[in-house]
Amino acid sequence: MQQMVAVLALMKSRLTHRLASAKPSCKYSCMSRDLVNEICAAQPGAEWSDPWGDGHDCWKIGGKIFAVIGTSGDSVSVKTRSPAEAAMLIETGLAERARYLHRSWIALPLDSAPDELGHRIRVSYMVIRSGLTRKMRAELPPA
Repeated sequence: MQQMVAVLALMKSRLTHRLASAKPSCKYSCMSRDLVNEICAAQPGAEWSDPWGDGHDCWKIGGKIFAVIGTSGDSVSVKTRSPAEAAMLIETGLAERARYLHRSWIALPLDSAPDELGHRIRVSYMVIRSGLTRKMRAELPPA
């Protein structure tokens, strides 16, 4: 338990440092729906769908969602490693609680720093991929 607390504290301090340079005035090229879709499409075996209609961009691996952009298109929802990690990201102001999804999911604004957004999409992809059955993972391209 103490080790988990120490790891979360370290992650929080690193994230706070990233936030200090990432958020002000969007000095990075601001993310767009197209760029998020490009990052998602680059993940091995990723598939796009619009399961609810009306223009959602839903990205899946092995039939499981790892990223979704709603119809409003102002944020992308991704899975974190744990509800504690999601709470930390929300507390630091990097993300918001993802509506309609489990508490281990967060919603990142599309104008987040590109490297942070890309990192969070890749983490979500790996979390979902690692949760697939061994048989399903064997059928996917190497990550």
